[in-house]
Amino acid sequence: MAQVKAPVPAADVRFDDIVEARRRIEGGVFVTPCVESPGLSALVGAEVWCKLEYQQRTGSFKERGACNALMQLPAAARARGVIAASAGNHALALAFHGKRLGIPVTVVMPVHAPMVKQRRCIELGARVLNAGATIADARQRADELVAAEGLTYVNGFNDAAIVAGQGTVGLEILEQCPGAEAIVVPVGGAGLIAGIALAAKHLRPDVRVVGVEPARCASYAAALAAGHPVRVHAEPTLADGLAVPEVGARSFEIARTRVDEVVSVDEDAIALAILRLAEMEKGVVEGAGAAPLAAMLDGRLPSLRGRRVVLVLCGGNIDPLVFSRVVEHGLAVDGRLVKFTAIISDRPGGLAELAATLAKAGASVQQIDHERTFGEADVSTVMVQCVVEVRDRAHSEELFAALGARGVRVLDRNEPRRG
Repeated sequence: MAQVKAPVPAADVRFDDIVEARRRIEGGVFVTPCVESPGLSALVGAEVWCKLEYQQRTGSFKERGACNALMQLPAAARARGVIAASAGNHALALAFHGKRLGIPVTVVMPVHAPMVKQRRCIELGARVLNAGATIADARQRADELVAAEGLTYVNGFNDAAIVAGQGTVGLEILEQCPGAEAIVVPVGGAGLIAGIALAAKHLRPDVRVVGVEPARCASYAAALAAGHPVRVHAEPTLADGLAVPEVGARSFEIARTRVDEVVSVDEDAIALAILRLAEMEKGVVEGAGAAPLAAMLDGRLPSLRGRRVVLVLCGGNIDPLVFSRVVEHGLAVDGRLVKFTAIISDRPGGLAELAATLAKAGASVQQIDHERTFGEADVSTVMVQCVVEVRDRAHSEELFAALGARGVRVLDRNEPRRG
């Protein structure tokens, strides 16, 4: 049975703390744009605005809280330095602002943390240590160093200064998007949504604050059901920045009375949202940052149709190789990459005839593989596996009709699985 934890009073983070955080971090953190997107608006049937937090210097909103927390450290704590267990954006934010402010930073990362993020933290002057296979393992090592070296631990989503810093996003949104009716926020440890909700509800009690978390790590929904934070099993997700198995107690206490709705999204919806943002907004956004759009695209928020909605695109730190794979998967989910197996004549000209049919139908061939050994018993035929690009699902149906008219037998049409 999960251990019941005493709730942390929400009163220790106030609206005035967010206002003060904004003054404190001014000049050290960007005021990111919040722009209307006619293209996304047409797709989801709402007036969509995007808060571009992925344009921060280290690629995420985490800089706000990190900067605010570091600037409030007493002189002795600054001299000794800070530490955090993190595999991603919080580590980068602490490393960047620690270097800027002259504060030593130690980051404990799981051994399988992305190499690009480890290298970047080292380049920013942080001491990077590897410990264990999970964040929990890394946190245990970090706690040992806190005791041994007198370092200050900075929690990435539950520290009061972190929550106040993240709340500055809410202040900016309400200034940049007058008349916003809803703000859709990614949820991981709940520090971002807690800060935004505290700011937004203080200034505009009527504005809806909506959270989105990955279905593979729905820790906020579990906390709501239990009435307090509980640990859930986290599966691998494209929204790795949201894969926090237990939301912060302080953040949850702030958010639970101010957040109007929380929904979850699956992996295909996240992949498609990453693709849409790259195509329509020319932005490279990580899975966590794409989660708000994923919820809109997947019809998870029908109550927001026709309303002025701000999507918080919280980060853009996605590995280039992962990004390329996600884009291809997004194209498949969108019905624009089609994979099928067909039987054609193995006589001279059989493959050329198939290629001509594909070209005439307007499909672009990405890959064709012959399979003779494990094909059918009829040695006059050959099995081919094809991956082609089409305009949309309707175009793919036209393609298969054209293949049928030419006598090409299609054995298998592979559709990406939802998950």
